[in-house]
Amino acid sequence: MALHHALERALAAGLLILATGCRAEDAVPADAPGHRPELGLMGTIPLYWGEEGAFGDRLSGKATHHWARAQLEAHYTLHPLDTLTTQSLAGLDLLLLAQPRALSGPENVALDDWVRAGGHVLLFADPLVTGESRFPIGDRRRPQGAILLSPILGHWGLRLEFDDTQTEGVTLAAGQIPVDLPGAFVAEGGDCTVDWGGLLARCAIGKGRVLALADSAVLDLYDPDPAAPAALGRLLDESFGNGTTRESTAGQ
Repeated sequence: MALHHALERALAAGLLILATGCRAEDAVPADAPGHRPELGLMGTIPLYWGEEGAFGDRLSGKATHHWARAQLEAHYTLHPLDTLTTQSLAGLDLLLLAQPRALSGPENVALDDWVRAGGHVLLFADPLVTGESRFPIGDRRRPQGAILLSPILGHWGLRLEFDDTQTEGVTLAAGQIPVDLPGAFVAEGGDCTVDWGGLLARCAIGKGRVLALADSAVLDLYDPDPAAPAALGRLLDESFGNGTTRESTAGQ
């Protein structure tokens, strides 16, 4: 799929050059006004394609599109990723991981190296996903029910805990972020701090940084909380600042 998207981007760029008569070297510079920074996107929550039973659903219009895609595309050029490798991350400075599957050893190394070189990550790591899905439990197209990222989280100095005595139901953490049966991060060494009772973790890793949320209810596809779009915007702004390093106001 990564090759497919690469070909799509190359074709789109070629058509643009033909249509405008511009040369490749005349392309809009990355820091030009209105430029949308590139954002890598990976995870089992279907932010890019939405929930679809087969490829034909996309063509027939039967796929359930995720509301967050339009919000993301208003500020970023999205690059869906199937795997995390040195090659797939090359050229990216920003990465959103939405309840990603368990990473392989080489993927953990590639991600860690990329962050330490200056990459910025927004991670949704939910110990118990409560959002609805059209696919049954056990179907690989369903969002992963529990995050399995202990190796890389531990390497960064975080441990994720879960209180199974919580009562299910969406609440607003700090009056801003919709959560439902969230986890709690514990900082264990490294350069990480936690906020909002462990819900939010901020880590400085080499030249890069990671903002991790121990829940994913803000990304619920069906019946999202009314506060979800604004909450996602706050998290994106703190993580990426629309491509800059503006100071966050999300935790204030």
